[in-house]
Amino acid sequence: MVISLSVVVLLLVLACVLVRSGALKFSHALVCVLLGFLLASSSMAATIHDGLAATANALSGLGP
Repeated sequence: MVISLSVVVLLLVLACVLVRSGALKFSHALVCVLLGFLLASSSMAATIHDGLAATANALSGLGP
């Protein structure tokens, strides 16, 4: 688990650097996809899912 968490942190930092550079190439997108797969299999997946669900519920509750 320690190795996969290290890979997640490394890919997260790499994805942030790539996004900040402003140029998202195919290789950059591949890094982001790998980050997503590793996050989905980590212990943070439930927290991320709950946060996204809460955000979606809050946005759907906003009326015009």
